[in-house]
Amino acid sequence: MNTENASLQPRSELAWVTSSYSSGAGGECVEVAVDSAVVHVRDSKQVAQSGPVLKVSSGAWSALLDTM
Repeated sequence: MNTENASLQPRSELAWVTSSYSSGAGGECVEVAVDSAVVHVRDSKQVAQSGPVLKVSSGAWSALLDTM
């Protein structure tokens, strides 16, 4: 896993999607964006502060989703 800021594409070019598990009231939102190499995961509350982005391989992301 890589917790450095996204470096393959500028964040503004990624198509971020809010998790369906996030509450509709805001606050506890996880967003993901997929590019050709990795899945980017971020906390929506940290976007304005250029917060950290967790980058995981597509295989690791699939394994995580299979556990849900």
